[in-house]
Amino acid sequence: MKKRSVLIAGHPTSVSLEEEFWDALKEVAAVRRQSVNALIEAIDAERAGNLSSAIRVFVLNAYRRGGGGATPEEPAS
Repeated sequence: MKKRSVLIAGHPTSVSLEEEFWDALKEVAAVRRQSVNALIEAIDAERAGNLSSAIRVFVLNAYRRGGGGATPEEPAS
């Protein structure tokens, strides 16, 4: 588990994820041509529960749709 600080709406918060999820999140962000922080902000805006869980589900769904590429169902920034 790795904890990292991110800014969401100008407020710092910490997110704990397994290293594999951080790596996958970076890959998804790169495919979408956005920063990891911007992607986390987009995920945060759409989530209903815990941010770390929402990120894991987002990454899982991105890979299920074809390796992390952007699709119309995903929030765009």
